[in-house]
Amino acid sequence: MTQAMVPVLSHTVVASDTRAPQRRLVVLHGAFGAGHNWRTIARTLVRQRPDWSVLLPDLRLHGASQGFLPPHTLRGAASDIATLTQALGTRADAILGHSLGGKVALRYASDYPSGLEQAWAVDATPAPEPHVGSAWQMLRTVRALPPEFDSRTDAAAALVRGGFTPVVAQWMTSNLEQVGRRYQWRLDFDALEELLDDASAADLWSVVADPARATTLHFIKATDSDVLSSETQQRLRTTNTAGGISIHALVGGHWIQADNPNGVVGLLTEYLPSDVAGA
Repeated sequence: MTQAMVPVLSHTVVASDTRAPQRRLVVLHGAFGAGHNWRTIARTLVRQRPDWSVLLPDLRLHGASQGFLPPHTLRGAASDIATLTQALGTRADAILGHSLGGKVALRYASDYPSGLEQAWAVDATPAPEPHVGSAWQMLRTVRALPPEFDSRTDAAAALVRGGFTPVVAQWMTSNLEQVGRRYQWRLDFDALEELLDDASAADLWSVVADPARATTLHFIKATDSDVLSSETQQRLRTTNTAGGISIHALVGGHWIQADNPNGVVGLLTEYLPSDVAGA
């Protein structure tokens, strides 16, 4: 019997052209995004830290990573990353995820800790969350809209009327594809709801509190977002009795990679490990 092939995530790799990198950072986008959302940050980072390369995958059900079979869970999304690195003959020395991607990064840190030095959660929480926030608002909004549009401009205008900023609305229209003379969403919103539901219900405190954890954890708190609540921050500090957990505040909103990309690059440049011998 022929064994079914495990699908591999669509991805790009960003690396310096001045020296061969020794380590690899995997960067995971948030809900409804794609790997290219972080390309500018990746390019800036490898210029400042050419000892690192950056792997930018599209998470399952996002971007060009379509057609993945259920169940759609954080564990499945983390497994996709492990399959991708294995297919590339590499490993994740560090992993960073924004929002939904942050929860996937924490799940990955628990399930695939071998060789993983750092995990970064960008405006993401280890705590279970109710069905609130920008991702759920977007899901409800697009489901209330017509399934087709005459143009991307029409779709963006409809999203603005739904309460999103023009920048976010325009970004979301990158998930439209042209079919004939009309534009349709290429996303499976039912499957995405399954993934978001699992992420919302996930309690990842066991990952944070694991006494055997060798991976250091970094949480980036966006000052204008309430995703990482004061209660959660306090619990992180209380859990951090043995060290290995850091909280960094950056000025900006939930889409911190757009609001403060220099701040994100600055933190990574400072805190990503370096090979002293190769410096």
